Parts: sequence; structure tokens; C-alpha cells
Amino acid sequence: MASAPQTGQFPPLQGSARLWGTIALSLATFMNVLDSSIANVSLPAIAGDLGVSTNQGTWVITSFGVANAIALPLTGWLSQRFGQVRLFVTSVLMFVLTSWLCGLAPNMTTLIVFRALQGFVAGPMIPLSQGLLLASYPSALAGLAMGLWAITTLVAPVLGPLLGGWITDNISWSWIFYINIPIGLLSAFMVWTIYHKRESVTHKLPIDAIGLGLLVLWVGALQIMLDKGKELDWFHSPEVVTLGLVALVGCAFFLAWELTEEHPVVDLRLFKRRNFWAGTLAIAVGYGLFFGNVVLLPLWLQQFMGYPSIDAGMLLAPVGLFAIILSPIVGKNINRIDPRSVATFAFIVFALVLWMRSNFNTQADFGTILIPTVIQGIAMSCFFIPLSVILLSGIAPDKIPAASGLSSFVRIVAGSFGTSIATTVWQDRAAMHHAHLAEAVNSGNLAVTQVLAGMGSAGFTPEQALAQVNRLVDQQAYMLGVNDVFYVSALIYLLLIPVVWLSRPKRAVAADAAAGAH
Repeated sequence: MASAPQTGQFPPLQGSARLWGTIALSLATFMNVLDSSIANVSLPAIAGDLGVSTNQGTWVITSFGVANAIALPLTGWLSQRFGQVRLFVTSVLMFVLTSWLCGLAPNMTTLIVFRALQGFVAGPMIPLSQGLLLASYPSALAGLAMGLWAITTLVAPVLGPLLGGWITDNISWSWIFYINIPIGLLSAFMVWTIYHKRESVTHKLPIDAIGLGLLVLWVGALQIMLDKGKELDWFHSPEVVTLGLVALVGCAFFLAWELTEEHPVVDLRLFKRRNFWAGTLAIAVGYGLFFGNVVLLPLWLQQFMGYPSIDAGMLLAPVGLFAIILSPIVGKNINRIDPRSVATFAFIVFALVLWMRSNFNTQADFGTILIPTVIQGIAMSCFFIPLSVILLSGIAPDKIPAASGLSSFVRIVAGSFGTSIATTVWQDRAAMHHAHLAEAVNSGNLAVTQVLAGMGSAGFTPEQALAQVNRLVDQQAYMLGVNDVFYVSALIYLLLIPVVWLSRPKRAVAADAAAGAH
């Protein structure tokens, strides 16, 4: 389902060709992963410039994620139909074009459409970059190849918030998309130059068009429902009810069709395996929580703590420092350790980080907010590798592309859903806290009376003084709301630990298989 079989009929690349091939593929991967995080700190600027609420601005992230996930099941069919190299280069060039269109977008609707297109054309890039990279190295160096690839995918989220913040503050948010143009063109040129004579064999294969259509229908309807629900008062709105029914019925038909189709776009039979469903559930929920909180933190910092984009980016960037250092060590030693223990450690650290954040207050300084972010990198290094080993354990080699693609699809969709759910819960909890805090603002409260009197003596009119108090109440309410989301997220991470221990991974076999999986 994800990547086509490696172009194994060609010998590995040698010398400078292998070096430049690795750089070219890494550039494309870097550009792709960068775009999933660079927009996070720019959301308030994008929403303000295009005249929409920050909540509506989160569609910039979720539309990319959902479209990217939907494109993943098509990668295997497209690569066998048109060839891995041609598909990869086309995907990169289309990504460049859609990035340019995103930067030119005159309004939020257009930007969301172009972001969805960008996510869709980006779908084949990640799995194909792995397949082409592994084919460039001898099998004895497969671990090294994947280590280099993993570092690229971890550096991009580190630089994304920093780069996005700096560009937004100093140039314009449009340039977070324009920056892809030179990177993508260089990558496409280098990949075509090095790999065009190593094209994979092509075949005319049937495509499960009905399954794909149903997949787009129910995932799209569910994502739109989650994004618009908070604006339309959820199930009090006929539109939300309709979207919910479309998602439910579409999902039911999708499941029935895929389980009986000879060439399914998604091989749901893999979920019969305990290791696969336990590992996929843990990685999807864990990633959804992580991504939702990564989007929420800069929104809170910029909207209610007064942080500029660049400072919010600096507070998010260190998450990858420990991950970059520790991931190769974890990957090298995963055969010697029970992957369930490593994943358990990751979930405990994630829970600790979010518990620390749940104790933030409006007086929290830069260092206090930074410490949990640095620690979070330890959890990231112990998250993807062991869970990939678990979910691939016991799966036949010919099923590994389908398994890794299906788990990637579920994980990316969970990330988009996590963003919508986290921002919705934050708004709801903030509204509740605002109502409770506002009850205390009355003439019978001595502290309130003194504050209003002090503002009056400073020249504020009664209306101005009340507006100032309301801003303070807003700040406290949204801080308490974000604390609630962090605290519940920490508890859910702890609840994932028993799920991991339901699996029975075969370490050596699974670790070898995971070397070639996303």
C-alpha cells in the first residue's frame, strides 16, 4: 500500500553518486516534513491577515494532514503504474507548484484548497524516498540508510517552528511556502539526474476506485465535522449532523467493501494481528496527542501570553535535540531490548512533560516553558522505533509495505483529528472557566472593587476598566483551558501503556523489517 517494492534489480550506488543521492532524497523529505510543522507558529498571522479566526486557521494544518494521509494508499499503485523515480520527481515538482499557489492564496478558502492539494501530491514522497534510499545502499548498510533518513525527518520539525516564526515576524507568512520552491527544484533535478536510469518496472494494475472514493468521503466528512463543529455548536447544527451521518455511513460501506475487494486500497485484514492493531493504536493515539498539543502550545503562547512568532518557535524547536542524538542509539540497540519497555518509557516521559505543562500559569517564564520541550525529545526518540517494531512483528515481508503504509495512514489522520479535538476542547474548557471566573467579578468582591478603583484613578473610564478586567479573565480562562488539555493528554498517555503490553513482538525479525518501514 505505501511504497512499491525497492528497485532491487539495480546494484547499490557507489561513492559520490550515493552521497548526492542521499542528499537529494533527504532534501525532499526535509521539505515535506518541514511543511507539517512550519505553519504551526504562523497560524495567528495567517488567520489575522486573511480575516478569519485562529480556530478556522487550524484548517491550514488539518487539510494538509488529511489529504496527505488519503494519498498514501495510492502510492503503491501509482509507483507500479508509472515507476518509482518518475512518480517521486513528479510528486516533488507538484509539491513545488502547490507551495507557490499556497503563498499566493488571497483568502482562507483558497489557501485551504491549495494546502489540501499540497498534502495530496506530497503523499508518495515519504514512502518512495525510503524505497529509493534503501535501494542505493547494500543490505548490510540498510540501518545506516534509515538512520540518515530518520535524522532528516527529526531535524525538519526542529527547524520548522524557528524558521516559520522568523519568516512570519521578519518577511511574510507567504514565504513559509515559497521557501519550498528552490529546495524542491534542486531535489527534483538531483534525483532525476542520479536515478532516472534506475527506474522500476511498471505494470498495469487494477485500482480500487470505489474503495478510494469511500475513503475520501468518510475521512473528509469526519475531518470537516471536527473542524466546523466548534463554530456551529456541534449537533445542534443540521450541517454537523449531516457530516456525521455521511462519515458514519461512508465508513460502514468502506469497511464492508474493503473486506471483500480482491485488490483493496487498504488491507484491513492486517488488523486481525494483535501486534499490528495494538502497535497501530498506540502510535496513532500517541501521535494524535503529540501533534494536537504541538499546535495548541504556540497558539496559547501567541494569543494569550504575548509571545511573538519567533519566540514561540524557539520554545518548540528544542523538541528534536534529544531525538536527533538518541534515535540512532535506540535504533541500533532495539534488538537487545524489549520494544514494549522502550515504548512504555516514552509514554511515561510524554505524560511527565504534559503534567509539567498542566502546571503552567500566566507568570511562567521562557525557561519554565522550555524545560518540558527539551525533555519531550527523549520521549520522541523512544516512540516511533519500538512501536514500528511492534506493529510489524510477525508480518510476512511481502506484506510489510502494506502494513507500514496502513499504520502511516492511521497515524497521519490521527494527527489531523488530534489538532481539531485539542483546539475544540481548549475553547470549550476556556469558555467554562471564563464563566466561573466572571461570576466573581462583582461589586461585592473587595479585590475587584480595589482593582477597578485603581484603574479609575489611573484615568480609565468604567467601561475601559471593565474591558481590561475582562482581558485578564480571558487570559486566565484560556490558561486554565490549556492546562486541562495538557493534564488529560498526560492521563491518556499513561492509559496507552497497557495497550502496548497486549502485543507479543518477535524482536529480531521485527527490527529487521522495521529498517525498511516508515
